[in-house]
Amino acid sequence: MSVALKLLFLKPNFGEIMLTKESVLNALSKVNDPDLHKDLVTLGMVKEININGENVSVTVELTTPACPLKEKIEQDCVDAIKKENPSVGKISITMSAKVQHSKNQRMSEILPGVKNTIAVASGKGGVGKSTVAVNLAVALALDGAKVGLIDADIYGPSIPMMLGINDKPKIFQDTATAKMVPLENYGVKVMSIGFLIDDDAPVIWRGPMASGAIKQFMSDVHWDELDYLIFDLPPGTGDIQLTLVQTIPLSGAVVVTTPQEVSIIDVKKALKMFQRVNVPILGIVENMSYFIAPDTGKRYDIFGTGGGKKLAEELSIPLLGSIPISQETREGGDKGKPIVFDKPNSEQSKKFLEISRNMAAEISKNNYSSTSPKIEISLNDEN
Repeated sequence: MSVALKLLFLKPNFGEIMLTKESVLNALSKVNDPDLHKDLVTLGMVKEININGENVSVTVELTTPACPLKEKIEQDCVDAIKKENPSVGKISITMSAKVQHSKNQRMSEILPGVKNTIAVASGKGGVGKSTVAVNLAVALALDGAKVGLIDADIYGPSIPMMLGINDKPKIFQDTATAKMVPLENYGVKVMSIGFLIDDDAPVIWRGPMASGAIKQFMSDVHWDELDYLIFDLPPGTGDIQLTLVQTIPLSGAVVVTTPQEVSIIDVKKALKMFQRVNVPILGIVENMSYFIAPDTGKRYDIFGTGGGKKLAEELSIPLLGSIPISQETREGGDKGKPIVFDKPNSEQSKKFLEISRNMAAEISKNNYSSTSPKIEISLNDEN
C-alpha cells in the first residue's frame, strides 16, 4: 500500500465531535426535567462528569428520590450523549437525589431538620385517609427518602396498629435533648398519642388539649433530619387542622376522597379550608376507586366513578391517582403490614407508589427557585 493511501486511511474524521466535558454538557443541556421544564444543566442537576477514553460516566442529582420520571430522564441522558458523540463507548448514568427544603423560613425555625411537611386530609371519615397516609409514607421510604409520620388524629389513633408498632416499647426521652424519640418501622419515624395511652383508653379532650398535643408532636419530638414529615389529620375542618396550619407553614396538602358525590361534597370544604389559609394543594387521591373481582377480573365501580377526576378538573388541581378497593389493603392495615411493603408487586402497591411519586414531584415544583443554582462539575480525563 502506498504512503499516500496509508495516510488517507489514517486521516481523522474532522466532522466527528471529540468526547469532552463540553460535548457531554452540551448534550445534557438538551435534556429537560419533565416537571420543572428546564434542562438538567441549567437546573444544576449535573454534578459530575468523568471521561476515561471513549467511556463516560455522569452523576445526575434529582430533586427527590421518588421522582416519577427517573428512568425516562436517565434514558434521555444516554440518548442525548450518543447523539452528540456517536463514537462514545460505555455510558454510565448515576441517578442520585437531594430533596429541596421548603422555601418557608418559619418552618425551618419550628422543625429545623425537616425539609417538607405534608397534610393528608379528608372532608369526612371512612374514606381510607389513614391507609393512604401510611402507604404513602412507606412508599416514599422505599424510594430512599427520610420520612416521618405524625398521627394527628388524636381521638382515633390508628397509625400504630397500621404500622405494626402498637406492641413495641413506649416512647422515651433523648437524654441529650430531653425530647421524645419517635418509634420507627418500615423506614418511617412515627409519633402518635397511641404510644402514650393504653389501647382501650378513650381520649376525652377538648379542642385546645388536642391541639396542644399536636404542637408537642412537632416541638418536643426529636425528628432529626427528614425529607418529608406527613401529618395524618382527623377528618373535617376543626381545631386540629386549624392549629396545624396556623402553627407551621405546610409544604402542601393531599386530600383523600372516594368517587361518590356525598364524599366529594365534603372534600370541597376541606380543599377550601386549605386554600383560605394559603396551603398549596398538592392533589387529590381517589381511594376505593373501583373493585376488581379476583375470580373473574371484572371491574365494579362500587362507589361510582370519576368523582375525583371531575373535582380535580373543576378546581384545576392534580389528581395524583386512583386506588382500587381490595381485601389485601385492608388486611395489611389490620396486620400492621402496609401493602406497599408486604406485596410490592400488587396493583394497589403500584398505585400507591405512583401517587407518592406524583406527590413528591408536586412538592419539588413548588420548592424550585427560578434562580439557577451554581453548577459544580468535577471532570477526570484519562486518555
